[in-house]
Amino acid sequence: MRNDPVKSARLDTRITPDLLAQVRRAAEVQGRSVSDYVAATLQAAVQKDIAEIEVIRLSREASERFAALLIDPPPLAPGLARAFEHHRRLVKPE
Repeated sequence: MRNDPVKSARLDTRITPDLLAQVRRAAEVQGRSVSDYVAATLQAAVQKDIAEIEVIRLSREASERFAALLIDPPPLAPGLARAFEHHRRLVKPE
């Protein structure tokens, strides 16, 4: 027995006839229905778009510098130290 999620939501969109022909061809090449092809392609695109926003990619050099600063952070700037102290006075732990 399969545990596929129930597909009850709908998405309607208007596209050009040329795009529809391309979608139909791509679905046919993959042996899928147009609906399954569009859903799978959309899901992959959505996951990629979200990952691009949520994941920070650093070069090797930037990654090494970031790690070094985490291990041995620079001293706090005087203004930031004052802000932390002011916050500690205003906000009491529960």
